[in-house]
Amino acid sequence: MKDYEINDATLAIIPETKMTSVVVEADYKYNVEVKPLKIIDYSCKYFGSSYLGRREGAKQILKTSYKLPIMVDDSRNVIFFPTVSPEENNCSWLALNRIETINPVKKRKDYTEVVFDNGKKLNIPISYKSMENQILRASRLESVIRNRKNQ
Repeated sequence: MKDYEINDATLAIIPETKMTSVVVEADYKYNVEVKPLKIIDYSCKYFGSSYLGRREGAKQILKTSYKLPIMVDDSRNVIFFPTVSPEENNCSWLALNRIETINPVKKRKDYTEVVFDNGKKLNIPISYKSMENQILRASRLESVIRNRKNQ
């Protein structure tokens, strides 16, 4: 599969190699022949913007420029956030709205267990503190955008 469009079932996009990704959905996993960032960009374009446009918007709203969450689809508040810099080959993207809870992985301090709203669990290579920060940043983006829509 070469193209993948993020949808309500998408939980995570995880790099497999430098040029391929594994997309984790609620009930399926897909191998996609592009990097996670390309999937984010393709999906942003599908919903009428681009990764760079969404990145600039998030940068303006959050007053920061590092590891920015991206509003992929603003009609349904679909927000994904990166685990590291999006340009890095090991960057995973997670769906904010689908995360139920996170837990530190005791044996590996550089990993966090993510529990999604359907009970699916993934161990992601990011420290618990960094994961908390990314979730807070993505939640702030969602909150600001939601408030602006309701004005």
